[in-house]
Amino acid sequence: MKTISIVVPCYNEEENVIPLSRAITALFEKELADYRYELIFIDNDSRDRTRELLRGLCQSDPDIKAIFNAKNFGQFNSPYYAMLQTSGDCTILMAADFQDPVEMIPQYVREWESGYKIVIGIKKSSQENKFMYWLRGCYYKLIKKLSDVEQIEQFTGFGLYDAKFIQVLRGLNDPTPFLRGIVAELGFKRKEIPYEQPLRRAGKTSNNFYRLYDAAMLSITSYTKVGLRLATIFGSICAGLSMVVALVYLVMKLIWWDRFPAGMAPMLIGMLFLGSIQIFFIGLLGEDIMSINQRVMKRPLVIEEERLNFGRDEKSGAQQIQDGE
Repeated sequence: MKTISIVVPCYNEEENVIPLSRAITALFEKELADYRYELIFIDNDSRDRTRELLRGLCQSDPDIKAIFNAKNFGQFNSPYYAMLQTSGDCTILMAADFQDPVEMIPQYVREWESGYKIVIGIKKSSQENKFMYWLRGCYYKLIKKLSDVEQIEQFTGFGLYDAKFIQVLRGLNDPTPFLRGIVAELGFKRKEIPYEQPLRRAGKTSNNFYRLYDAAMLSITSYTKVGLRLATIFGSICAGLSMVVALVYLVMKLIWWDRFPAGMAPMLIGMLFLGSIQIFFIGLLGEDIMSINQRVMKRPLVIEEERLNFGRDEKSGAQQIQDGE
């Protein structure tokens, strides 16, 4: 009997973890009875009763497992790390807030059984804030044009990944992983399934402008060269134009020295414009340097505080890599 691992990242999801676990187990009983399930919740240092509820779930069902992070390690590291801990023939990554429809799991499994190593959901529409959905769409179009690597529009990470792809992830040893980019860059043959993203069922989302900006900058610094090259090209053009303007100004001042009062305003405007451009590209360069620094330090993806129902003899994915297994 094949095993399907399901990874659910959590942060302050006390209102969703129990309903979601019931929905998933009921789905396996009714529609996927020929498969075993391994349901892994990874809690990213929640401040509510999420951990207490997960302990109860793990006590009631040995196939439900939990990983408790020692602190909040971010929206990318935590789910990625949990995917490395799975032992199933395939792994499904989904959100805890029901915005990734549970009823799509059987369809994912059918496509996987037909030969696809990766099956992902693509948002064709969303019941979330229309402006945010439009803004995301603009971002995806921008990164698609800038990136040297294929980028998947309206893809959140919700999907099914074969065990062979999970093994590829284990071998990457990337301390700042961006799963959406990795799937496009290194993924196997994949199937894309469109769906409408429903509203969050309960609780308050932890996404905010800073988190969305962080995701955008991670993808830009990981998969584009355009920013730095644009800075070089634009800087060269500005330098050339400045030299031309300076020479023209000098000639005009020498010829009409008594009738050519340039004034301070044009000089200040030019200085402020060039200064703002420099600050923008210095910030972009800083993002790249910070991304490089995080990778060079090679810090662990996650530090576990506790894990439940994994068994004493079972090693984490990180330990398996270190042992060469």
